[in-house]
Amino acid sequence: MSESIYAFWTEAAGGSPLEWVAVLTGFVCVWLAARESLWNFPVAIVSCGLYVLVYYRAGLYSDAFLQTMFIALSLYGWQQWLYGGRNRTQLPVSRTTAREWAGCAIFTVAYTLGVGYCLQRYTDAALPHWDAFTTAGSLAAQYLLMRKRLENWLLWVVVDVIYVPILWYKHLYPTSALYALYLGLAVYGYLEWRRGLRKAAAPAAAVLTPTS
Repeated sequence: MSESIYAFWTEAAGGSPLEWVAVLTGFVCVWLAARESLWNFPVAIVSCGLYVLVYYRAGLYSDAFLQTMFIALSLYGWQQWLYGGRNRTQLPVSRTTAREWAGCAIFTVAYTLGVGYCLQRYTDAALPHWDAFTTAGSLAAQYLLMRKRLENWLLWVVVDVIYVPILWYKHLYPTSALYALYLGLAVYGYLEWRRGLRKAAAPAAAVLTPTS
């Protein structure tokens, strides 16, 4: 009994230094994004590069592919946050449009069904459809993050809730704990961005309000 408890805690502590570095940089990346810091993008590139190896070794192939996509999207998002606003100014926080919601929903369903089927049929992937769904949801959330849409954080909440048990099941305990922290950061990010959006809208509302 004592040996099994020792083995569990040894594994839970993380046998791979690679995973721990990925965990730490991943946490810093999301915290910086919640603070609207441009530094979240270079940190994300480092973290995602490490997680390509971590997920591939765990048999989470769709999630390994997701990390390569995140690297490309982080480069694009970096440019968008800097010059994606009006007249190539910094991009402000805004609401997600109905067209964007529809596009994200269609993409998520199609990716989950299509890629999930391929992973199940042609690979030894663990939890193929759940793997595909979290990948699709993450890509949709990342797209909204690149466009600085407030609701990206709501999608991250959904994705993180699913990731925590999946990663625990795959014995990636430090990463499972990281996604539990991501869940808290997603709530924090949503509240921070919403507060900033309301503050930015207040001067415009004051101008439009007629004075007596």
